[in-house]
Amino acid sequence: MTGIPLIIVFIVTIVLMIFMISKLNIHPFLSILSVSLVFGLIAGIPLVDQTAEDGTVVSGIANVIGEGFSGAFTSIGIVIILGTIIGTLLEETGAALKLADMVVNLVGEKRPELAMLIMGWVVSIPVFCDSGFVILNPIRKALTKRTAASSVAMTMCLSAGLYASHVFIPPTPGPIAAANTIGVGSDLLLVMGLGLLVSIPALAGAYFYSKRQSANIEELVEDDNLKTYEEIKAEYGTLPGGFLSLAPIIIPVILMALSNIFKIMKAEGFVNDLFLFLGTPIIALAVGLIFGIILLNSRGKIDHLYDIVNESLKVAGPILFVTAAGGVLGKVIANSGIVGFITDNATVFQSIGIFFPFIIAAILKTAQGSSTVAITTSAGIIAPLLPVLGLDSTVSSALVVMAIGAGAMTVSHANDSYFWVVTKFGGLRAEDGYKTQTMVTLVEGICGMLGVFILSLFLH
Repeated sequence: MTGIPLIIVFIVTIVLMIFMISKLNIHPFLSILSVSLVFGLIAGIPLVDQTAEDGTVVSGIANVIGEGFSGAFTSIGIVIILGTIIGTLLEETGAALKLADMVVNLVGEKRPELAMLIMGWVVSIPVFCDSGFVILNPIRKALTKRTAASSVAMTMCLSAGLYASHVFIPPTPGPIAAANTIGVGSDLLLVMGLGLLVSIPALAGAYFYSKRQSANIEELVEDDNLKTYEEIKAEYGTLPGGFLSLAPIIIPVILMALSNIFKIMKAEGFVNDLFLFLGTPIIALAVGLIFGIILLNSRGKIDHLYDIVNESLKVAGPILFVTAAGGVLGKVIANSGIVGFITDNATVFQSIGIFFPFIIAAILKTAQGSSTVAITTSAGIIAPLLPVLGLDSTVSSALVVMAIGAGAMTVSHANDSYFWVVTKFGGLRAEDGYKTQTMVTLVEGICGMLGVFILSLFLH
């Protein structure tokens, strides 16, 4: 099957996948795998390997699925696991709270909403946004009480700050998975750098919207018996030092930066090879993990390491399998006639350009709720189409990761677990959640996408 009928079948397949996940509550792993198999068969991928007239071997559907699944694990598995363990270590040791404390000291208490925004943005680079909100919510309440700021604005800013780095900046698993699927996994520093840049308009839009919209929402009455900011910090005893708290995050970034410098210099010899080795994402994150273990030991909790790793693997497992399922879908698409059809009609799709991955991710996000599923699935769909869209250069591919991230935050509503974390812990009514969490993620996603578009005008 080719042409318009195949495109129609593909659209129906995606709609079916969304329906299975969001309405039938079938796990994304099974949903993506099953629709990939059905679509592959309808698209004409043979049941078994076949030899074409020119002697080339056409893979059967079983091998296509196997190649897509194993390829995703090969490129991304260890990186996601290491990043997840680092995040858990920062939670357990109080380092996440220390990072938040450093932000408050930097920004000052006179700008509490900005402090919450940046605090969430920093903490969520290694920590999932759901966990980050729970960790930082007591600080939000304490700062609200101390500064008399709007509780609603503080909630929205914390949520938006956490969300921006969650979808844009590795080592959060979603962006890492997308980078590897899109083909820029070895250029993780570039993805991080673009994530930082794209976060700026996203955060700015969320900040100003939060300040304005909070005036229209009934103010919450915070509990007078809330712990103070100092009491929250005192529960951890003495917080870890700033360097040890930052090291698991910043050391991998430095190593990847040095690796890029040595690549540009094109030097030779042992030192060059050493820094190229240390700068590969797997090794750089492994070094970050070592610093995380040193941090854990300094807190006298080294005996918790086994449990921390075990819990981290439980968190990373579902992400890995959904990512691998997305890789299967991408492989099936690559082996179908869709790429050829889009190539023949490249002008139409190139006119959409960088907005195409944003639209795909936004549809998946809004329909089924999970940003990580939206990111990984969108990356699998888009990856085979990059050459046709004219987005196959290294920088353009990294911008595609950003566009997918912007789409994957547009929007958070009732089918998203993060929506309920924010409304429940932020003390918001569900109807107010749509005016706050849903709308701020819409503003954030659109502003982030505008940032991606502007960058795409100058970077190719």
